[in-house]
This record gives sequence, C-alpha cells and structure tokens, in this order.
Amino acid sequence: MTDTEQPRRHDLSIDQQLALRTAATRLHGEFDGVFGTETIEQFLHSSYDQFAGHSTIPNFLPLLAERFARQRLHALAKVEGHHDGKPTVLFLCVHNAGRSQMAMGFFQHLAGDQALAWSGGSEPGHEINPSAITAMHERGINIATEFPKPWTDEIVRAADVVITMGCGDACPIFPGKRYLDWELEDPAGKSVDDVRPVRDEIERRVRGLLDELGVPALA
Repeated sequence: MTDTEQPRRHDLSIDQQLALRTAATRLHGEFDGVFGTETIEQFLHSSYDQFAGHSTIPNFLPLLAERFARQRLHALAKVEGHHDGKPTVLFLCVHNAGRSQMAMGFFQHLAGDQALAWSGGSEPGHEINPSAITAMHERGINIATEFPKPWTDEIVRAADVVITMGCGDACPIFPGKRYLDWELEDPAGKSVDDVRPVRDEIERRVRGLLDELGVPALA
C-alpha cells in the first residue's frame, strides 16, 4: 500500500471533517487541471495520517495536513513535468526541528521566489527547536510557523539537490540525484548561544549553494 492508498480515518470530529473538506476545496482550486479529485483527497488524508499519531493539538491537524499535502502535490506535479524550472532544494536532518529548518529559512529568505526549498526529517519531532527559532529571529527570519514533517518519495524525486545533515542511513537515496552532506552540530537541547555558531555556518553554506545554483542572494 502506498502513501496515497491509506484508508480514511473514521475517528474525526465534525470540526475536523469540515476543516478537511474545506482544505480539499482549496487544493482542488489550486491544482485544477493538474490532478483529479481522488489524487488530491488521497494526498490530503494520507498527509493527515502522517501527523495524527503524535500531534498534541488535534484542531491543528487539518491545517498541517493541508500544508503538507500542498507541498507533496507541488512535488508530484514537478515530477510529472508540471513545473516552472525553478531550482528546488530539499534539506534533510533527523528531527526536522533545527538544522534543516534553519537552512530552509535562510534559503527562502535569500532566494525569494527565484528558487524553492523544502525540508524533512527521518524521525520528525513534535515542534521546532525554540533556540533555533530565537536564533533565526535575530536574523529577521521567522521559522516559528513551520512544523517538523517527514519526507516522501515524490518530494525527494522532485528536488534538484538534496542536502543531508546527519540523518545517516535513513536518508533516502535515489540514483542520479545530486546529494550534498553538511556535517553540522545538532542544535537539539542547546541554548541560543550554542545555536548561533550553527546558524551562522548554515547561512554561509546556503549562500554558497545559491552561488552554485546561479541564484543571486537577495540580502
């Protein structure tokens, strides 16, 4: 059974069902002419299942599912040839709560709409590292609205470059894909003072990556 073939959940509240129907309507509007109803709803519900097992705030689940399903559908569209040619980079670490989120934050901030960045984790955590949030806020970048998430096959396949940060053997390997391994200290459990050097090294590497991709940094 694939990610998109998982059975629908039957334990949803009325509010959650309504929120998912509303999310499906929005996704239908965004991907009209690209994907049919069945594909969109399968991705939405399987994305919901990705977070349902460990979420502490059930009312947020439909929103997380919609955001993750949107990313996955954009990735699948690119894999199937529906894309605008923008470079796409995927940042992977273990918990998707610190290093990969900071890297994605810098990439999005510096690249603007010239390129696309995603992130994921081999063992997604429950929340973004507070010290990483504070350290990035010091640079004027808000990663507090992000959330730890796994990667999926279509997301990895759609990336032009995959940056790994300590996920080891769990990192997905696809033949022909460009991989870069960034050895960076894990900021988990560290203070803001300890995270700042990691943050600064990530920024340096992201700027170098943008230069390699031919994407001029905006700041």
